[in-house]
Amino acid sequence: MATVAPLDLDAHCLAAAFLGDVPFFALVDGTVHWLDHGHHHAQLCDGMVSASADPFSKRLLIGGEDGKVGSIDGSGETREIASLPNKWINSVAAGPRGSVAYSAGRSSYVVLEGGKTHEFAEQRTVEGLAFAPKGMRLAVARYNGVSLHWIGTQAAAVDLEWKGAHTDVDFSPDGAYVVSTMQENALHGWRLKDNRDMRMSGYPVKVKSLSWSAKGKWLATSGAPAAIVWPFTGKDGPMGKSPLELGTRGDQMVTFVACHPSDDVVAIGYTDGMVLAVRFGDQKEAVMRRGGNAPISSMAWNSRGVQLAFGSEAGECGVIDLSA
Repeated sequence: MATVAPLDLDAHCLAAAFLGDVPFFALVDGTVHWLDHGHHHAQLCDGMVSASADPFSKRLLIGGEDGKVGSIDGSGETREIASLPNKWINSVAAGPRGSVAYSAGRSSYVVLEGGKTHEFAEQRTVEGLAFAPKGMRLAVARYNGVSLHWIGTQAAAVDLEWKGAHTDVDFSPDGAYVVSTMQENALHGWRLKDNRDMRMSGYPVKVKSLSWSAKGKWLATSGAPAAIVWPFTGKDGPMGKSPLELGTRGDQMVTFVACHPSDDVVAIGYTDGMVLAVRFGDQKEAVMRRGGNAPISSMAWNSRGVQLAFGSEAGECGVIDLSA
């Protein structure tokens, strides 16, 4: 039986995350809240545009309307990483060995652990960033495709071209694929060994949430009345294969997906605030939260997969506990 511990806040939740066993919630008003023997909060910037949990260490990265790039760790300690006054930091991403990437306008930047900064200029505005799971390689989503940069080398960028606006990007867990979300209702992907295109279309609305399964065999996505889950097994990935449609609801759209850290299960958040957990194998569903007043905007599992932090566009946040 799932139990829900609510935390009602005052602004759109941009990112929910666990840093260790502590749930954190980053809001668009620039505050970060967390629950650790009580409710705590800190102001990190003047209006938050982007936020991302660091998969390599216990910290949450943020980017502000005021040009600040910062972090907060599991103890609540904050740090300013960079500042670009009068710029919006529209994307942040954490890389290996303490590196941090952020973007503003037509440039992306990578700050290494020692403080050295690399800048990569694009011809159009940078919309999304992601580090490869291994090695210092950065993917940059932009208009008409994705650029791949090797950090700290003189190698030219690899340009993965596909016409249209690409709004976010991610690597598969094995590093074999790059997948982008698009301004149109579609995903686009590339198999990196030969840069082969993969088009994943047919969504009724824009895809705003992606989540890879624990072993990288499935990619769950929002953008439909069900979680659309693409198979990434075999040499051709999802090409020629039909996706799973999990948690179908005729009157609500899926707004966020979060795959379980070890099992083939996905948490699905909807426009009405409901959260379901659905197994890939038999498509069995379990209600985790019955609903609220606003769409689910972020979710994250803890490392053991027994708690799920969630946040909504109205600041309805909380933790769902499955260990009871």
